[in-house]
Amino acid sequence: MQLKKLNPEDVTILIPTKNEEDGIGEVIDGFKKLGFTNIFVIDGHSTDRTREIAEAKGATVVLQSGMGKGQAVAEAFKMIDSPVVVMIDGDGTYDPKDVTKLLQPIERGIAEHVIGNRLINFEKGAFTKLNFIGNKIFNALFRFMYGVEVHDLLTGYRALTRELYKNVELEKHGFELETELTVETIAKGFRIAEVPINYYKRKGKANLHPIKDGWRIGKTIVELLVRYNPAKYLYFIGTLFLILGVLSGIYIVHEWFNHVSHNLLAVVTSILVLGGIQFIAVGFVMTYMFKVMTEIKKELRDLKNKMK
Repeated sequence: MQLKKLNPEDVTILIPTKNEEDGIGEVIDGFKKLGFTNIFVIDGHSTDRTREIAEAKGATVVLQSGMGKGQAVAEAFKMIDSPVVVMIDGDGTYDPKDVTKLLQPIERGIAEHVIGNRLINFEKGAFTKLNFIGNKIFNALFRFMYGVEVHDLLTGYRALTRELYKNVELEKHGFELETELTVETIAKGFRIAEVPINYYKRKGKANLHPIKDGWRIGKTIVELLVRYNPAKYLYFIGTLFLILGVLSGIYIVHEWFNHVSHNLLAVVTSILVLGGIQFIAVGFVMTYMFKVMTEIKKELRDLKNKMK
């Protein structure tokens, strides 16, 4: 469905913060200069002047009830009700002017979730070597496991329609938020688009711990596959069984030529091969079912939009 051009009052700028006094004022000013006045800051119990600065700049400031970025955003989604939410970090790494790029796919009606891709145009030093390599690995893992062309899974600059942000079920409380939000989008049949954005060095101390949070993000990518397509777990198990069965079979044949029999191992080999085939077959059936369910969700949503 073709959408009309969004006005600034149709958009809420959502900024989850924790100790971002060095960057939050500049971020808010950037959006206000562009005409965006609905600025919602949800703060994770900052111990610096983040909340005071945000309030002085005219933002609505709410102290989150729990802990962690994921919990903050989930809580904010329940409190906001604008047609579109633009989510951005408060550390000054993103350019408010890029918001127009994020809104264009929504205005054109081709996506409900737009991701700002930082990995195309970033300032020297904006990424540490470890963070840049980690991003590349996580993106490759996500594309391999989910079959969805996402090239900056962990970006914090996103635009989401109300229909999407009111329907996602966020359970992760930390920096796994971006991963969970992306998986929830595709699992529920919504469309994702990516646009190139600028990325700069952050202002202030980073809250992300590369090793600890990186481990959680990687674990989340694997865990959340069950929401999107659990059949892929069956493919993995089935393929593993088949490989073990074939290797075992090669060994049995080799030994048979040397006049040595392995009757028990032959039975195990048969079980492995047949089990592998069954796992893969069930996986194909489940994949088809999930695709049908996703298409039904899309058709029902399109029908609902036409009736409005």
